[in-house]
Amino acid sequence: MTSTIESTNFIHQIIDEHMATGRFGGRVHTRFPPEPNGYLHIGHAKSIWINYGTAELYGGKFNLRFDDTNPTKEEQEYIDSIIYDVKWLGADWEDRLFFASDYFQQLYEWAVQLIEAGKAYVDDLSPEEIREYRGTLTEPGKNSPYRDRSIEENLDLFQRMKDGEFPDGSRVLRAKIDMASPNVNLRDPIMYRILHAEHPRTGDAWCIYPMYDWAHGQSDSIEGITHSICTLEFENNRPLYDWFIEQLGIYAPQQIEFARLNLTYTLMSKRKLLRLVREGAVSGWDDPRMPTISGLRRRGYTPEAIRTFCDRIGVSKANSVVDIAMLEHAIREDLNQRAQRVMAVLKPLKVVIENYPEDQVEEMDAVNNPEDASMGTRKVPFSRVLYIEQDDFMEDPPKKFFRLTPGREVRLRYAYFITCTDVVKDADGNIVELRCTYDPATRGGDAPDGRKPKATLHWVSASHALDAEVRLYDHLFAAPDPEDAPEGQDFTANLNPNSLEVLPSARIEPFVEGAAPGSRYQFERQGYFCVDPDSTANRLVFNRTVGLRDTWAKIQRKQ
Repeated sequence: MTSTIESTNFIHQIIDEHMATGRFGGRVHTRFPPEPNGYLHIGHAKSIWINYGTAELYGGKFNLRFDDTNPTKEEQEYIDSIIYDVKWLGADWEDRLFFASDYFQQLYEWAVQLIEAGKAYVDDLSPEEIREYRGTLTEPGKNSPYRDRSIEENLDLFQRMKDGEFPDGSRVLRAKIDMASPNVNLRDPIMYRILHAEHPRTGDAWCIYPMYDWAHGQSDSIEGITHSICTLEFENNRPLYDWFIEQLGIYAPQQIEFARLNLTYTLMSKRKLLRLVREGAVSGWDDPRMPTISGLRRRGYTPEAIRTFCDRIGVSKANSVVDIAMLEHAIREDLNQRAQRVMAVLKPLKVVIENYPEDQVEEMDAVNNPEDASMGTRKVPFSRVLYIEQDDFMEDPPKKFFRLTPGREVRLRYAYFITCTDVVKDADGNIVELRCTYDPATRGGDAPDGRKPKATLHWVSASHALDAEVRLYDHLFAAPDPEDAPEGQDFTANLNPNSLEVLPSARIEPFVEGAAPGSRYQFERQGYFCVDPDSTANRLVFNRTVGLRDTWAKIQRKQ
């Protein structure tokens, strides 16, 4: 993963100052610390890019660490998917794969240290009572009646919590800070809760688990992280992380916050994405309509395009919303350079060339990628019976329709000029076949007399084409802001009922036979497509990655 980040954003300016003053001894050591309670999405890709790219820029180190502090929501499936996604994006943590659960014993000992210093206490208030005592943004909280327990009693109770004497939710360990603090995060936050639940890595060794806010900063300290780069929602947590570090007297990283990624037509909440999965609104975490890394990969996105997109949106302190057209532009631009061109007919209409020999098959030379001559050419079979797109023919066309109509001549890509002479319909009046003639002198798509039809159509030979299923994906949500739902409804009201159209009878040229899942192509005149894992040896399934129409490029040209 080669970053093109320049040392100009505010994060790098902070690091440059640290390098100049000698703070951290000239080291730069970052990390990406996901919670394994869901799949990574495009917003996480930005965080990975910033953390890994920054370490790479300064010749530093990068860790992947799972903040696995809640066994009731964490699964090995999520851990495995995150490892795969981070590696697929190009980030290299070398041998530095860590888990907060690696530090459970140390975190417990530090909690005991705070109890001994009179800085933490065991509280018997219920979760509801704790919320009530906490106060509001405008009103201070009030002390728990258990706040002034003796150090001896707190040590005893905390040990008994660890030994499993008490039921879930009956007691917690809280930091003793300031219930009147204007920062609600400092109002005696919970450090440990009782959970008799098996952990994916530690099994049943523990029945008390550290809260994220207690484990996070100390894990950074243990690993020697220099710059804890995170999103803006953790800005108000920074004083708490600093308080814990100061009270323990341990190594202190520097936390730096940046604005998270927000995209139009997209949700970034793992909780809400999980709901879509559980309620069947999508086929799974890797549904190509999902903003997850696995969904984007299945749809045909490349890691290079995602990194380019993250590079272009930059790093900011101010929250904003990025037009999803910018992401689509990045993948379109990338695939334009690398994707093999092929011809595919998504909604086939049969064409019989009546003056073409019945038993003849020719091989036409087709360019694999006009952007890259090194990709060469291929042979495309041509025969008497072809398929073209249904939309490329109209029996009674409007004025500006230049494609095939009765009596009109069009060019077949890489092949011949043809003219429609007759239309065949079924009993219901539906057009099922076209009868045409061809001009043998126009082989290759050019006429000796210089005439130039106004339309060039793609096609496939009926006897050689492969059957395929094509899935046309659109935005999962119909509204630019999915959260902007009608009164009394939630984000699901904005789900796009037309986000997926399945075309079961597509035909595609034989060049793609045996293509592996993940293979990417440009279907000429149609867009970019990717082979889906649902494909079998006998039937390919393609997902549309993105269309050819570039909305973002038009916006840029207008500007």
